[in-house]
Amino acid sequence: MSVYDRLKQLGIELPPVAIPAAAYVPFVQTGKLVFLSGHIARRDGKPWVGQLGREIDTATGKQAARAVAIDLLGTLQAAIADLDKVERIVKVMSLVNSTADFTEQHLVTNGCSELLAEVFGDKGSHARSAFGVAQVPMGACVEIELIAQVA
Repeated sequence: MSVYDRLKQLGIELPPVAIPAAAYVPFVQTGKLVFLSGHIARRDGKPWVGQLGREIDTATGKQAARAVAIDLLGTLQAAIADLDKVERIVKVMSLVNSTADFTEQHLVTNGCSELLAEVFGDKGSHARSAFGVAQVPMGACVEIELIAQVA
């Protein structure tokens, strides 16, 4: 089954590439690796603002991370034109805007990781880091970057 068939089954429509908010590009390809810049969580087209452990619980943070994954897939498609060219999702790095005592960054990040596995199957299994940080740009609750290997 193609990646696009899986996306359709999941009811996911990929968004266009977001315009960078600062001095960077949305992606860079070198050889077979595509590096996607960090994407912040968005809801209704605006930054999904809040801090885990304060205004946002783990389940909601997981939904935010899933939303970021969808945006990342839109950017990856723009970078390589065909998501079926993905040979592997190599690495995901997640920054979770969280209080000092919040310790479930890994569970929040599962929202992204689980979607990648649903979309790419075994090719979606990846190495990962999930960090708690004091703040994310624009007050967003989650920011995630991704590295993919392509054909």
